[in-house]
Amino acid sequence: MTTTPRAALGEILAATSGDPLRRVLLTGGAVVSMDRSIGDLQRGDVLIEGSRIIDVGPDLRSLGAADSAIVIDTAGAIVSPGFVDSHRHAWETQLRRIMPDVNDLGEYVMSTLNDIAPLYQPADMYAGTKLAALTALDSGITCMLDFSHNSRTAEHSDAAIQALADTRIRGVHASMGPHFGNWNHQWPSDLKRIKERYFNSPDQLLTLRLAALATDEIAGPEIAYGQSLANTARELDLWVSVDAVFGQASSRAILDWKTSGILNDRMTLIHCTGLTDEAWDAMGAAGTTVSLAPSSDAQIGLESAIPAVNEALGAGIRPALSIDVEVALASDMFTQMRTLLSVQRMLAVNAAYGTTAEPHRITARDVLDFATVQGARSNGLGDVTGSLTPGKQADLLIIAAEDVNNLPLNDAVGTIVLGADPRNIEAVFVAGEALKWNRELVGVNMPSLRTEILESRDRILQAN
Repeated sequence: MTTTPRAALGEILAATSGDPLRRVLLTGGAVVSMDRSIGDLQRGDVLIEGSRIIDVGPDLRSLGAADSAIVIDTAGAIVSPGFVDSHRHAWETQLRRIMPDVNDLGEYVMSTLNDIAPLYQPADMYAGTKLAALTALDSGITCMLDFSHNSRTAEHSDAAIQALADTRIRGVHASMGPHFGNWNHQWPSDLKRIKERYFNSPDQLLTLRLAALATDEIAGPEIAYGQSLANTARELDLWVSVDAVFGQASSRAILDWKTSGILNDRMTLIHCTGLTDEAWDAMGAAGTTVSLAPSSDAQIGLESAIPAVNEALGAGIRPALSIDVEVALASDMFTQMRTLLSVQRMLAVNAAYGTTAEPHRITARDVLDFATVQGARSNGLGDVTGSLTPGKQADLLIIAAEDVNNLPLNDAVGTIVLGADPRNIEAVFVAGEALKWNRELVGVNMPSLRTEILESRDRILQAN
């Protein structure tokens, strides 16, 4: 088979971008579909037409799939679904790793949300959100929920949404008013304008959510989820993401939401550390989704500091994974999968140590499921992305399996979860378009981006 050079393929993909009838055939590599009806293929093909996957199989070339397609040889690589981040505060990203040894939630809240957040201008919202989205794409995250809790003005919200649109990530803008400082108090009423202006088509990369906190302990009642915000979400037909779900106070809130009928399957509760059994039972019965932030819970020490994976699974909830805050944490999904896998298996063995009980361990495939299928479901996009399923959007990765850290390829799922990192991602497709190709982001002017980010960071820090 004659192989077209990678650079030439990139030019062909760019020249045919946007063609709804363009076919792309990924052929000859390992395929991890995360679709139970398809399974894994040691050697397989994925056929894309326009923005969608139209077929997955062991040898689509023999069926004529290559006749009218751009053919990409994926031998020596793994084709997998893109990762899905279910919770990241993207606006903070120009301050990434500024407080790597943060001691607790209070220190983060007072430093970032109380002292720095009020200094942000709309241009800073744009810069931070854009950097977060581009970093997500570079590391294989094709869908990201931006929990944008610094919506001080309508212009701040507009800037954050525009940044997601400009990067072409599959983005979920979860809008919330700020915790502290002066703001226009246009939220949540401004959500109606935002929806009409930016989210007026069911067939677009961006979707909108209402975001809130679980209780009024941190920042008062205005941004705490309750009947009023639930009514707003219902009137605008929006899903809800609730952050800072911790401990006894949040457990009582969850039971109150159950009683008032506003705990439902269109909600994602984030962190969920230290909750009571009764709260977990209510969440499981309601079909509520859960977003875990494994490195955040453990490193910052949120409530119990133990990611609530066992509690979620015990309640019948398969959780999603998320990055949370880059001011103190890693940016990529590989870190989240490995952290959760290690923590859960440690806990399982420790619980059984000295007894005859069998440890209840999760697997590498479980955490990959959390990072793909369950992330998509948590983001309200389970029918759109998260697996290599015909009919879904072509949000997928090509991961080099013959790089020195992955060679030789013995188990594709194990390689993704335990071996690979962002340097191994050869290509990232979102809705059938290559946004990373030949290991480089497409259409990103890095010198310009650096200047934009550094100027924003320096202005913020000098004003602090």
